[in-house]
Amino acid sequence: MKKSTIWTIAIVMGISFLGLLTIQISYIEEMAKMKKEQFDESVTRALYQASHNLELNETLRFLEKDINDTERKTLLEETTTTTSNAFGGPIQRSHQYSVTGDDGTIYSSFELRTISLSPAKVQQGLMVKSDKNAISEAQKSMQEIVRNRYVYQRSLLDEVVYSILYTASDKPLKERINFKQLDQDIRAELLNNGIDLPYHFKVQTNDGNEVYRCPEYSEEGSDILYSQAIFKNDPSTKSGTLLVHFPDIDDYIFSSVHFMIPALIFTIVLLVTFILTIIIVFRQKRFSEMRNDFVNNMTHELKTPISSISLASQMLNDQSVKKSEQMIMHLGGVINDESKRLRFLVEKVLQMSMFDRKKAIFTIKELDINELVEGIANSFSLRVEHTGGKIYTEIEAIDSAVAVDEMHFSNVIFNLIDNAVKYRKQDIPLNIYLRTWNPENGKVAISIRDTGVGIKKENLKKIFERFYRVHTGNRHDVKGFGLGLAYVKKVIDLHKGSIHVDSEYGRGTTFTITIDAIIEN
Repeated sequence: MKKSTIWTIAIVMGISFLGLLTIQISYIEEMAKMKKEQFDESVTRALYQASHNLELNETLRFLEKDINDTERKTLLEETTTTTSNAFGGPIQRSHQYSVTGDDGTIYSSFELRTISLSPAKVQQGLMVKSDKNAISEAQKSMQEIVRNRYVYQRSLLDEVVYSILYTASDKPLKERINFKQLDQDIRAELLNNGIDLPYHFKVQTNDGNEVYRCPEYSEEGSDILYSQAIFKNDPSTKSGTLLVHFPDIDDYIFSSVHFMIPALIFTIVLLVTFILTIIIVFRQKRFSEMRNDFVNNMTHELKTPISSISLASQMLNDQSVKKSEQMIMHLGGVINDESKRLRFLVEKVLQMSMFDRKKAIFTIKELDINELVEGIANSFSLRVEHTGGKIYTEIEAIDSAVAVDEMHFSNVIFNLIDNAVKYRKQDIPLNIYLRTWNPENGKVAISIRDTGVGIKKENLKKIFERFYRVHTGNRHDVKGFGLGLAYVKKVIDLHKGSIHVDSEYGRGTTFTITIDAIIEN
């Protein structure tokens, strides 16, 4: 499948998953918002009704107080005489501040006072039973009684209203409010509006002074407060504010959308799985391309020594060619050198295969890193000088003893210097700088810096991958498998060290290796 086709499928599927995820998140947010608005409306309605009940209870208390005062005054003014009722019978007075008529009706002293406001008309209505208009007169008499009663009760209520205006508002909020009753009203009104949640409330004056707070009050969830004015028609200095908050409001709002969470999780899992699949596909495709490059490079690399060996062998076997001793030695040297080269190439592939199977066996021993670096520098001096440059060493490490496998660790430094020679600027002298030092206590570092072509930033992250080779356009003057730096990284990791690379394209590259040093007490 072409890379462009894979990208097209990936983009379409990615947009589809992201669109589905966006729709689900938007739906959840919208549902949560709607639930919050419904909750706010229900709480506001419940608190308004609780505040209204508070004012009604205060009015009722004053009304009952005024009625009780009126009854007491009436009892003091009453005499022990028998009063006739509207039905012509005597009314017997009870010691419980009520009277009973002949028909069994019980009248309170308050009602008696209301009826007795117009005794002449009452008597007139009672004594005309024998007249032919007795019924109509009795009806008129009863209407007058009701009217008188209404007038009295209205005046009584006016007195209560004036008492509330001029007496109740003079009291502090703490004395005007029954907080236990207020708590019950709030709970009942919330239940009536479908809200069964624990809540905390407090009452404060308009200037912010706290009057009361419920015993279990806590600040948890108080970032969302619901307020309701108390006695809002009173002067601002006498009114107050009821503040309520719900500690579990988030759980309540979340409960309305929890059924969507599994769908959202599954969508995210599918999206992550899809992304990982696309990443794996591209990695496999890139790995396949690098493997193909590796096969091509390996074929070419192996063909070169094989061709040289084959040609030298043919010359040795060709009887028509006169062979001097010097020629035989030369051909033998060619066969020997190319055989070593072929063995080295095969060994590289086998080394990486061995590391993949985790069967590498290290022979760890104590080495002096300063001596190791100097020895490798001497071995490479001729190759570097052949380019017109020079190899320099800066031995600064004091604690230079390390525990490593000599062969593999030497190959690490050898590969890094060999790469510097391979990827040099053509026709420009190459200088290589080897340095050892102790960056911190218990560590020793080796750096290999060159003045070669350098590595581009986009390639730095990939240079330690197997089969990866920095592209050089149509040039094929530098041969290799792309295994050298992968081998270097693997060996350093197995020695529990680290390797870092800094490079500037066109100016050179620096590899820095850091491993544990052996500190002698």
